[in-house]
Amino acid sequence: MKAMLKTVALLLLVAIGTSSLSACHTVKGAGKDIEKAGEEIQDASGK
Repeated sequence: MKAMLKTVALLLLVAIGTSSLSACHTVKGAGKDIEKAGEEIQDASGK
């Protein structure tokens, strides 16, 4: 019973860790896209 509980806890921890790492990449990519759009707006307003 305890071994099964440890296994489930470990799998849950791995799943949460994997999800958080993939979310970081998504947010980082979105940040780069927003930054690039802001730079283009600045360039267009300067002309």
